[in-house]
Amino acid sequence: MNRHLTLIRLLADGQFHSGEVIARHLGLSRVAIWKALRKSANHYGLALESVRGRGYRLAAPLELLDSGRIRALLSPAGRAMLTRLDIHDQIDSTNACLMREAALGALAGTVCLAERQTAGRGRRGRPWISPFGSNLYLSILWRYPLAPAALGGASLAIGAVVAGVLRRIETDATGASALTLKWPNDLLWQGCKLAGLLLEVAGESQGPSHLVMGLGVNLRMEPTQGQHIDQPWTDLSQMLSGHAINRNQLVAQLLDALLSALDVYGRDGLEPFLAQWREFDALLGQPVRLRLGDQVIEGLHAGIANDGSLQLQTLAGLKRFQAGEVSLRTSDHRPEALA
Repeated sequence: MNRHLTLIRLLADGQFHSGEVIARHLGLSRVAIWKALRKSANHYGLALESVRGRGYRLAAPLELLDSGRIRALLSPAGRAMLTRLDIHDQIDSTNACLMREAALGALAGTVCLAERQTAGRGRRGRPWISPFGSNLYLSILWRYPLAPAALGGASLAIGAVVAGVLRRIETDATGASALTLKWPNDLLWQGCKLAGLLLEVAGESQGPSHLVMGLGVNLRMEPTQGQHIDQPWTDLSQMLSGHAINRNQLVAQLLDALLSALDVYGRDGLEPFLAQWREFDALLGQPVRLRLGDQVIEGLHAGIANDGSLQLQTLAGLKRFQAGEVSLRTSDHRPEALA
């Protein structure tokens, strides 16, 4: 473990720690501690506080990801499907990492998590804002005997599963839910972006193929951290009205659900997930605008077809559009960008 991460782990509880204790722990002089702490906090973009006579602490406590704890919180079925769990303090992109690992022969059930991404990506190459220790950045590799074209509905299946996990957490905390899905794979709370998916597929034209599923969930972000997001956004802390968020427990809950869903999709396709996706459909019956390249198509959102395509009632009749080919906006919505 590098020194930066060692220091942050020491301060992660948000309590004051004396310079003397930290210096003794790291084998540094007390004079060198402040410089080392400040350098580590700056490295991860964290706010550091120093109070004479009390010591040093982070402005906000962190629950850092822990592979042992996550594994212990998984169900027996989840542990059986998880073949490898890697946690990085910093990485370019969890999806990019697993695409590289897939090319080297990594097995289905390989999971990559990161405390921070330096080149996180949303759909269509948009950046995904990824501050250290604040949110979840999670990717899973899964392999199929299917052709890549058969995996087109996987993003809707995964979106429905994630929405189901987050709804259970919300209703446990607040007794109600305002979670919705926006086609093809955005999760909204009260109309603001809470989470998003990025699925990448590669393989032979007739199979086999592999899928890397990337999930980003905003857990707790300061307004300054999200200042470059040019669409309304929210986080789990707001959704839960300040109730505590256990990051490692949330990861385990999501992995249990996602690993099972990826397995089920390989056998049964999108059909088992359609009813749940439709239950969360944010725009059903609303006027919408789709962009297909330079073309703009307007109509009423008529739900999703059984293959996961978007159905749009236009002046020319009912039209269908495939995920990844169009950009969806409500008629009065400004251009979207991913958090």
